[in-house]
Amino acid sequence: MNKPNILFIGAGRMAEAIFSGLKQSTTIGTITVSNQSDQSRLSHLKKTYNVETALWQEVIADHDVIILAMPPSAHPAVLSELTGRVRNQFIITVAAGIGPSVLEESLPGLPTAWIMPNTAADIGESMSLFACGRHVKPEHRDVLQTILDSIGESAELTEAQIHDLTAVTGSAPAFVYQMAETLEQTAKTYGLSSEVARKLVVQMIFGSASMLKDGREASELRDQVTTPGGATAAGLEVLEKGNYRELLYEAVLAVNKKAAEQAK
Repeated sequence: MNKPNILFIGAGRMAEAIFSGLKQSTTIGTITVSNQSDQSRLSHLKKTYNVETALWQEVIADHDVIILAMPPSAHPAVLSELTGRVRNQFIITVAAGIGPSVLEESLPGLPTAWIMPNTAADIGESMSLFACGRHVKPEHRDVLQTILDSIGESAELTEAQIHDLTAVTGSAPAFVYQMAETLEQTAKTYGLSSEVARKLVVQMIFGSASMLKDGREASELRDQVTTPGGATAAGLEVLEKGNYRELLYEAVLAVNKKAAEQAK
């Protein structure tokens, strides 16, 4: 697929993260963004990123790839409208719970894919999960990889695995942010300013994540910090008594249950 033109139906933060990254690619053609409910948003994006804006119904024939960047609840209506308008375009969604099988049901015979990025796509550091439909060919995979690379790293899983693991890669950043917020608030009780408390916590999380990304095991790093009978051990004991592991597991299950409900 030589320099494909890409159409975004939806102009939210995830769409912005993706096309802002794609603007750096020399293998992508025209990028067009459509959002029928917010023209001021489109004007801002056009001015900021030099993308094209239009009603998607009017320009769909001019595009090779269509990225559905809207909530799960908006998909049924858009997919229904797409049915009579698409020919051989590559259809990609970034919505929770909308896998290739859902897309293929509405658009039989078309190549489809599902990308599940996370909020770090904003800075090109997403851990995105993806699954391809039955009709995806090597040329589709090439453009899909270009899209994925524009927002960070990626891993191909089955559709069922993405349903189960979106909570770990997509929603769990919120768990980390809540931890950061709590640690910042705790630090301020010892007389620190908000600025200093934030710096301490952010660098701690960044450094810890960097060591994990270096290939070291989480259990090994935890044990290096924890002297038996020491201060860190006392803190971990409190977390264990509070069923910290079980709470995280239950949070993942709650995310999966809600995502499944939203996809129906």
